[in-house]
Amino acid sequence: MFQLGKTIVSEEIIQKDFVCNLSACKGACCIDGEAGAPLEKSEIQKLEEVYPVIKSYLRKESIEAIEKQGVYIKTPNGELETPLINGADCAYVIFDEKGVALCAIEEAYNQGETDWKKPLSCHLYPVRVQEYTEFAAINYHRWEICDDACTLGKELQVPIYKFVKEALIRKFGEDWYLELEKVAASLKK
Repeated sequence: MFQLGKTIVSEEIIQKDFVCNLSACKGACCIDGEAGAPLEKSEIQKLEEVYPVIKSYLRKESIEAIEKQGVYIKTPNGELETPLINGADCAYVIFDEKGVALCAIEEAYNQGETDWKKPLSCHLYPVRVQEYTEFAAINYHRWEICDDACTLGKELQVPIYKFVKEALIRKFGEDWYLELEKVAASLKK
């Protein structure tokens, strides 16, 4: 671990390699697990804004789940998450012709229909950020469904921090990321 501004960063995001391999995992992170994607408070308004735009991308069961639960849910311990369909798929998941899970929000973004790519926690994955009063902890989240992503990352020699560069800049800013690159360079020496 090392400190970078008001963040404590796990060295694993520099040492471990990762590149999503959707052809292998089929987007399992969007349909496996027992919770929705973590949301930041600021993202609630964005979800409410983009919902009418992305609704045409969504499956019938997605629309039903969102209209029943809301565009987000609040867990008993106060955390904000995307709603799920029957306790499984993220309500914002759609499938392509090959059965690969995709994000309806990101699809609308890719089509130029919204300026919001997707929830930050999804964009950052496999990096997880835990906010504390004085700092944020930045860690690598290991999940066996991503083993193929680790293999592909190793083949292509793409460390996690480079794979999620855009998302890290979105969260912490360009200057923070440039400092992270300096730390990565010094650790590789």
